[in-house]
Amino acid sequence: MSDNLHDDLLSDPVGDNQPPVVSVAELSSDVKRTVEDKFAYVRVRGEISGFKRAASGHLYMALKDADAVIDGVCWKGTAGRLDIQPEDGLEVIATGRVTTYAARSKYQLVIERIEVAGEGALLKMIEERRKRLAAEGLFDADRKAKIPFLPDVIGVVTSPTGAVIRDILHRLEDRFPRHVLVWPVVVQGNTAAAQVTAAIEGFNRIAPGAAVPRPDLIIVARGGGSLEDLMAFNEENVVRAAAASDIPLISAVGHETDTTLIDFASDRRAPTPTAAAEMAVPVRADLIAQVAENEARLTGGVTRLLRGRTQDVTALGRGLPAPRRLLESAMQRVDDWAERLGPALQRVIRTKAEAVIGQGRQLVKPDQYVEGKRRDLAASVAQLAAAKTGSEAKIERDLRDIGSFATRLDQAQTRLRDSADRKLRSLAQLLESYSYKGVLERGFVLVRDAAGAPVLSAEGLSPGDGIALTFQNDGHVAATVDSVGGGTGPTRPTAKPAAKKPVRRKAKTAAKPNAADDPQGSLL
Repeated sequence: MSDNLHDDLLSDPVGDNQPPVVSVAELSSDVKRTVEDKFAYVRVRGEISGFKRAASGHLYMALKDADAVIDGVCWKGTAGRLDIQPEDGLEVIATGRVTTYAARSKYQLVIERIEVAGEGALLKMIEERRKRLAAEGLFDADRKAKIPFLPDVIGVVTSPTGAVIRDILHRLEDRFPRHVLVWPVVVQGNTAAAQVTAAIEGFNRIAPGAAVPRPDLIIVARGGGSLEDLMAFNEENVVRAAAASDIPLISAVGHETDTTLIDFASDRRAPTPTAAAEMAVPVRADLIAQVAENEARLTGGVTRLLRGRTQDVTALGRGLPAPRRLLESAMQRVDDWAERLGPALQRVIRTKAEAVIGQGRQLVKPDQYVEGKRRDLAASVAQLAAAKTGSEAKIERDLRDIGSFATRLDQAQTRLRDSADRKLRSLAQLLESYSYKGVLERGFVLVRDAAGAPVLSAEGLSPGDGIALTFQNDGHVAATVDSVGGGTGPTRPTAKPAAKKPVRRKAKTAAKPNAADDPQGSLL
C-alpha cells in the first residue's frame, strides 16, 4: 500500500488493486498527519471573529477574510505569553500550525503567536475603544481631581529595574525630596495590563493611618517604545482603574509624542516620566526664595504702613491743644463752682427753714383740737336724744293704728263668714229641690241599666236586658225587659221571663239614708 492513500485510490479506483477498508478514526488520523506535515508552520492574516475565553483558559476564535474563514485555538500556556489581547474586529497575523479536529471533521489553526496586521489596524482598534469609553464619561473634565501642591507620599507604578524610576527619584531629589512608594510591575507584555491595574487599585485600598502610608499622588510611568510595546496602557481595565482612582493620578507613558488611553483617564498627563516628577512637587529652592521674597515684601509693606501711620498721628497731634491747657480750664471751673456752692447751700437751708416755720403757724394746738371734737360730740348726742323722742311718739301712734286695723279686720271677717253661710244654705236648699228623690216621693220609679246608668229612652233597651228599679221607700228591685215598643208599633219578640228573685225588704228607718250610702247617687 502506498504511503499516500489519495494517490492509491486514484490509480486504481476499481479492480484487484482496491485499498483495504479503514475505520473513520484511521482515516481522520491519516488526514491529521498529512495536514500537520504539510502545514507545520504558517502565518495567516485575517480578522478575529467570535472570540471567547473558555473557563480552562484556552482561547477560541475564527480568522476570516472576504472569501474564507478558519477556526483558531490558542492553548492556555501560550495565551499567557501573547503580546496583545485578541478581540473581535482586530486584524492580526497569527502564527502557528494547521491541524484537524477529528470529533467534528474540522481543521483549525493552533495559534502560537499573534501580532497586529499593521499599525493602522491597531490604531483603529484603540480609536474605537477610546470613543466607547469617552461615551461612558470616563474622560470627562469634571471627573479629574486637582493635583496636590506638595504631596507627602508619592506612589509610583513602574518597572523597578528600568531607567524610569531612577529618573523620577533623581528629579524629586533635585526639586523637593518626598517619601516615594514604588509598586513594581512589568510595563510590557501580556500580564502588564493586569499588574498596572492591580497597582492602581492597591494604592487606593491603603487606608489612611495604616502601617504603609497612603499616597497623596500616583504616577504611572513607562519609557518610550513602539505602539505594541505601549498596548498595556491602552487596555480597558487599566483605563477604568485610572478613571476610578480616588487618589490624583499622573500618567507618564512613553515620550512626548506617544499617546495612550490612560492619558485621557488620568487627572494629569506628563509628556515624560521626568516631567511627571516636576509636576508632582515644586522646586524647594524656588519656594525658599519665594518665601524670602514674600517676607521682604511683607516687612517693607509693614514698615511703610507704620511710618505712614506715625506721620499721620504726628500731624493730627499738632492740631490738638496741649493737655495742660485743657486741664487748666477745667480746674478753674471747679474752683468757681466751689466758691458758689457754699452760699447756695446756705440760701437753700434758709429757704427750707422759713417754709417749715410757715407750716408750723398753720398747725392747731392739741388741747384746742380735742376741745373742738368734744363740742362736736355733745352736739351729736343732743341730736340723737331728740331723734329718739320723736321716734317713740311715732311708734305709739303706729301701735294705735294697728289695734284699730285689727278690730276692723275681725268685724269684716265675721261679716264675710255670715254672708257665706247664708249663701251656702240657700244653694243647698236649691240643690235639694232639684233632686230626683222628690220625683220618687210623687210615686215615680228610677230605671237603671245593667251598668247602673239611668235609662232615658226605651230605644236603649232590648228584650232580655237586665234593669234595676229604684223606689222611694222600698229600695231596689232587679227586673228583666220582656218587650220594647209602644201601643200600635211593632212588637219585639218577648224574652223568656227571668225567674223572680225574692225581694228583701229593708226595714224602714226614721231618718233618710245618707247620700254617701246610696249607691245610685243623685240625679244632679
